[in-house]
Amino acid sequence: MLTNPDCIKPFNHDDAKLVAQADALLDRAFGIGRRSKTSYRLREGERAVEGLSFGLYRDDSEMGQVLRAVISFWHLRVGEHGHHAVMLGPIAVEPHLQGIGLGAMLMRHSLKQAAQRGHQLVILVGDEPYYAPFGFSRVPDGRLLLPGPVDPARLLFCELKPGAFDNVGGLVLSPSRFQPRTKTG
Repeated sequence: MLTNPDCIKPFNHDDAKLVAQADALLDRAFGIGRRSKTSYRLREGERAVEGLSFGLYRDDSEMGQVLRAVISFWHLRVGEHGHHAVMLGPIAVEPHLQGIGLGAMLMRHSLKQAAQRGHQLVILVGDEPYYAPFGFSRVPDGRLLLPGPVDPARLLFCELKPGAFDNVGGLVLSPSRFQPRTKTG
């Protein structure tokens, strides 16, 4: 449960100390094997979406602000036309604090911020029973292709604007790897 000293604040990916705290939290939550997943390949070498990374912090009189949970979003391009989407993740909560609603608070806050900033489509790899209450649904089989192995049952999308997923399909890439299709002849 969120208590008075807990607060959601923007997460600064340029703060090396904070990034180290987040990496340690992610390792505790998911293990070091997390770095080999396809979703990590999509984030490699990219910058998180400005204004859509958040941490849940608790003020500690001895340690200062302690990161208890973190969430980030990353730009994506989908299909040959490069439809814009954002990828949610990672989202992580300290293992001993899981199950009390901290992740849900970050989800609601960050999705609201994404919509207010004009983002229309969110993609993630995760458990549908957890993400469905936030508006996520399973991507129809074959509609999206990620550049690595992904369990199709875990590939989810959320329309922040109705119809945002209409006519979107194909290979999902990070912006630096996307090459717009050019007409020839």
